[in-house]
Amino acid sequence: MATRVRPSSKRCAVIGGSGFLGRHLVERLVDRGYTVSVFDIRQAYELPGVTFHLGDLCDKQALLSALKEVSVVFHCASPAPGSDDRSLFQRVNVDGTRTVIQACLEAGVQKLVLTSSASVVFEGTDIKNGKEDLPYAKKPIDYYTATKIQQEKLVLEACSKEKGFLTVAIRPHGIFGPRDPQLVPILVDSARRGKMKFIIGDGSNLVDFTYVENVVHGHILAAEHLKADSPLCAQAYHITNDEPVRFWDFMSQVLVGLGYSAPRLHLPYALVYGLSLLLWLITLVLRPLVQIKPTFTPMRVALAGTHHYYSCARAKQDLGYRPPVSLQEAITRTVESYPHLRQGA
Repeated sequence: MATRVRPSSKRCAVIGGSGFLGRHLVERLVDRGYTVSVFDIRQAYELPGVTFHLGDLCDKQALLSALKEVSVVFHCASPAPGSDDRSLFQRVNVDGTRTVIQACLEAGVQKLVLTSSASVVFEGTDIKNGKEDLPYAKKPIDYYTATKIQQEKLVLEACSKEKGFLTVAIRPHGIFGPRDPQLVPILVDSARRGKMKFIIGDGSNLVDFTYVENVVHGHILAAEHLKADSPLCAQAYHITNDEPVRFWDFMSQVLVGLGYSAPRLHLPYALVYGLSLLLWLITLVLRPLVQIKPTFTPMRVALAGTHHYYSCARAKQDLGYRPPVSLQEAITRTVESYPHLRQGA
């Protein structure tokens, strides 16, 4: 039997490293002197010193080639929220994660850091300063969240000090920043189509938005603090900007920064939620005949009209986490990074 080479603590792999968060994470790891392998279904960029491995997340042999002599794996591959493709979420978030765990164990990986989501405890009703010990949502708001719950459980249950395999989950919320393919482009598209005139509810609901560099910082802190004698083993940590902001104030700052009008007209939350629920039921009934994708789903209405912000106390205590970039600075940097989305561009 061949002697296994002990992985270097500075050798890591980023699964999903071609995505929005993954690429920011790869760039920061390189800056910190790590040797990085990226595993993804596509290669979106080139970076000196970074090795790319292309393959399917459910292909263990392909994964093993990317994990050779790797000490730390960051698993941040996931389909974007908002899709209704249940089989895709199941395949990537659940089946793919099982394969990742098996490959890590076979390759002798010592640490696995999962990108989870704060939404795993969110059921569409208010969460104020939520802590990690909140129960998992019994009625997840969408397929994405349902499979993220399963994924997080798989990763945390795989933690084994006896096997020398330690795991931790990072739960960000509302990630945004330069190169974000979701929040800002969708917001601007809605504004250009005249769909950002209304505020759902009274506009007072507080929400966490988290700058991508702060999320990256939380991941690296988790990897570097994760040891057999640390409190991190098999735990989840909220990582946010730690500055809850009124949802519609945040949206307005981004829109106005890009030259669009801020929403001003109020609609009652109960009315909009009820209409979105009715529309969702109609789409279910008509699905065998016609595909309809409503803009306002019950999930999106809940996200826009309820309080959902989370405590970072555990991350501060166990990781020494402090957000490096303030919310105002983050908004400024993000707006400046989208000149092509400005009004009239």
